[in-house]
Amino acid sequence: MRFFFTNIKPKFDSFVQSNKKEAYYICIVKKESLIQAFCQLGEVLRNVGENKPWDSFKIGVTQDEYDQFIKLIGTLRHHNGWFTEEMIRKAFLNLGSSLEKKKLDNWSAKYEFTQEPKTVAVIMAGNIPLVGFHDFLCVLLSGHRVMAKMSSEDDKLLPVIADFLICFYPEVAKFISFSDRNMKGFDAVIATGSNTSFVHFEQYFSKYPHIFRKNRTSVAVLDGKETEAELLALGNDVFDFFGRGCRSVSHLILPDSYNINKVFEHIVNQGAVINNKKYGNNYDYNKAVHLMNQEKLLDNNFVLLKESDTLSSPLGMLYYHFYKNTDEVDLYLQKHADAIQCHIGVNGIPFGNAQCPALNDYADNLDTMQWLNAL
Repeated sequence: MRFFFTNIKPKFDSFVQSNKKEAYYICIVKKESLIQAFCQLGEVLRNVGENKPWDSFKIGVTQDEYDQFIKLIGTLRHHNGWFTEEMIRKAFLNLGSSLEKKKLDNWSAKYEFTQEPKTVAVIMAGNIPLVGFHDFLCVLLSGHRVMAKMSSEDDKLLPVIADFLICFYPEVAKFISFSDRNMKGFDAVIATGSNTSFVHFEQYFSKYPHIFRKNRTSVAVLDGKETEAELLALGNDVFDFFGRGCRSVSHLILPDSYNINKVFEHIVNQGAVINNKKYGNNYDYNKAVHLMNQEKLLDNNFVLLKESDTLSSPLGMLYYHFYKNTDEVDLYLQKHADAIQCHIGVNGIPFGNAQCPALNDYADNLDTMQWLNAL
């Protein structure tokens, strides 16, 4: 059983009176069908994220397809040691929470759905599961074609998800393609990678309309009035996806004389991260280097805290520095604005929500949908 959304037909009979109005009508149908398909995909992702067994065809896929998808999730840690089942399910829940009808309608209503689709090459990073999904969603819901170039670290999930989307709305198959090596036949580029990759993006793709993204990190600002629940939630902002996301907090900005032990006490429940071999290797390496250099550290056997005003800390470490007044905080945030993805805590995103961006929380604060509309 499949859910097809090709018979959605608003009662706009007058639209067929001219080619222009007919094209506009077709756009309405396509956009609505796409939204319905993404909503159905959200249902799948939420169910898998919550580790629910297949219940019925209402989910939109067969039991065999559902079980195969879950089986795939269980094997990905052998392909990429960072992609544990827990972290993949967490990514699914975060994405699935955005793929709801009201949220998609309200967000996409602010933008046009093009009548002249172009092919947008999307070069994706692989630091966390499905990190390129938002660009994938933006390109399709702006009416363009997506040509996805996936990272070798995360090349298993999106093709399956794209197949689900095609099952829910077959016509979208003409708007999705994947590229393994040399990309050809595209009109614009969205590329995300490291600072080193950024140089290559500029070298090879700068002649096309483009969005290029490089390394960013996130910070948390505390004022000492945080509740127990907020401090516990901060642990998720730091350790979700092992701290590898651009929205992962790698630096704490603390009020003068703040007792850093309060942070230690409330992140102790995150200690299982050390059981991940890759994370553990980073922790051990950084600990050894700092001990040899006789640098002052705080250590709780799974993360190293170091006082430093350097923005981004290595994996397995968390930097912090103190401020005397809010002006100092503002100056620090302004100084590093081009390298900060998001700001958690005081005057920022609520604790625990770093990895739960809304649909309009665009990477690097650049409105991707508006850029796509202008192509």
